[in-house]
Amino acid sequence: MALQPAAGARDLNPRQVEGNRRIRQTLAGVYRLWGYQEVDPPSIETLDTLAAGGGIAPEELVRLVSDDPLGLRPELTASIARAACTRMADHPLPLRLWADGNIFRCLQGDAGRLRIHQQIQSGVELLGEPSLSADVELIRLLLAATGSLGLQPEHKPTLLMGHHGLLQALLEPLPAGLGEPARAALTSFDRLSLQALEPQLGNSGELLSLLELRGRPQQVLAQLQNRLGDMPLLQDLGRVIDLVTPAAQGLGVELQLDPTFQPHFNLYDGLVLKLVCQGADVPIAIASGGRYDALVGRFSTPASLMTLPAAGVGFGFDVEHVRELVCSTRDGQQTVLVARGPATPLEVALERLESLHSQGIPAELLGEATPDRSAAEAVASQRGCGDLIWLGP
Repeated sequence: MALQPAAGARDLNPRQVEGNRRIRQTLAGVYRLWGYQEVDPPSIETLDTLAAGGGIAPEELVRLVSDDPLGLRPELTASIARAACTRMADHPLPLRLWADGNIFRCLQGDAGRLRIHQQIQSGVELLGEPSLSADVELIRLLLAATGSLGLQPEHKPTLLMGHHGLLQALLEPLPAGLGEPARAALTSFDRLSLQALEPQLGNSGELLSLLELRGRPQQVLAQLQNRLGDMPLLQDLGRVIDLVTPAAQGLGVELQLDPTFQPHFNLYDGLVLKLVCQGADVPIAIASGGRYDALVGRFSTPASLMTLPAAGVGFGFDVEHVRELVCSTRDGQQTVLVARGPATPLEVALERLESLHSQGIPAELLGEATPDRSAAEAVASQRGCGDLIWLGP
């Protein structure tokens, strides 16, 4: 009999489960304040839905053995977008939806063996609103949710912003055949590959200079205007940044603009976001998202487009990465231990236990009597209980 979980799966202890629950409840409270309603997309979908129009590589999907081509969801956005374009197409717009739950991805581990990676995601989707205001709302909501998590200054939260259209505009002047390799090298920060492409551009250093085009939004926007001119996309992006900067500054979140940034999944065709914090050893990405109008359009029918424009923005938090940052190993539910001496009947201890429960106080029972209070205190300490009620002399 196997004594270990499957490769990529994990057993969570009670404190980890409690930490995840508190984070999910905290985020849900923020989403509700902003008018978002909870949905529960299925864990199992058709592979066509999960692939999100080619945005997610087939090898990353966890496939199921079934008569139909089915798999486990690798993220929540595609399932929610599908439901919005079908079952919720007649709902008032815009649709403000949130969900959380397990997601599953297939990874290649050591020696080429496949591993299933499971994690908990919590996030929102704003559908049917193509305007700039939706991008602003999404970022302000992301910042509000971040402010509720209990991050500390040493976590140095940084919101990395990019835009699919910016990268496209920067690569457009390149000769035919260089666009895609340059894009791959830039988005993966592959300096060696860029150096190999430079001779085809006359060793101008143009591609390598794009790697340095990141930092404070206003400074980067000025450099982009010098390169691209005063294009409408830059004006809109500048307006978005102006509208979210006060909230970011108030929460101690640094904003950075990086035109070459693209998320892992190729779902997005507009604004893209990633929230990064400093962990104990390395930076940790705790949230990501962006605009995915084309994905909504893929799930739409001509009839549904009459009521639901092909427009969507959203983000998702990695709940367990957040827990690693904000939850101590000592965090968890602190219960009261109800213990009794040999002369106290079990019935008395049970009545006291349930009396505490009726007051909303978490409490647990020490079933066997202990010889004295000190023995009960030792048990309470061993079990990590916050308090002791001793029923005895």
